[in-house]
Amino acid sequence: MATDYEKIYRASKHALGPPTKEFVEFFETFGKPNAWILDIGCGQGRDALHIARLGHRVTGVDSAATGIRQLLEDASTEDLDIEGAVADIRSYAPVRKYDVVVIDRTRHMLKTCERSGALCRLLDATAAQGAVLIADEKSNIAGFRTTFNQSPHDWSPILDERGYLFARRID
Repeated sequence: MATDYEKIYRASKHALGPPTKEFVEFFETFGKPNAWILDIGCGQGRDALHIARLGHRVTGVDSAATGIRQLLEDASTEDLDIEGAVADIRSYAPVRKYDVVVIDRTRHMLKTCERSGALCRLLDATAAQGAVLIADEKSNIAGFRTTFNQSPHDWSPILDERGYLFARRID
C-alpha cells in the first residue's frame, strides 16, 4: 500500500526530519552561486529549504498539495526563492534547464517501467555541467545507472554507493 503523505504532512509540519546529509555535503562544495535547483518529490521541503537558504533558486515538485503548501509557507516566512508545483512525477516535464536535480527517495514508489521514463525527462532538464543527485532504494540504483548510460548526454559519477547515485553531465 502506498504511503499517505497528505496524512503524514497534515499531522506534522516537518515530518521527514532534517535535510539528507549527502545532499548537504554536496552543496557545501558545489561552488556555483544562485544556481537553479529542481527538487523532485520535495514533500514539505526538507532539502529544498536548506538549498534555498544557501542562496539557490529552487523549484519543488510533489504530488502532495499539503507538502507544497507547507514548503511555500516556510519559504515565504524566510523570504526564500522557492517555487512549488503539485504534480505527478510520472508525467512532470520541467520547462527549463536546472543546474542540479535532486531526487530524494521518490523513484522507489514508481513501477519499474515508470522509473526510466521519469528519470529520462529529468536528465534532459539538467543543464550542461549540471548534476543529478538520487537517493533511493539500493535495489533501484542499477536501473538508474542504466538510464544514465542510455541518455544522449555524457555523465560522470560523483557518488555511487549505499543507495546514492550522484552524476555530473559532462557534455
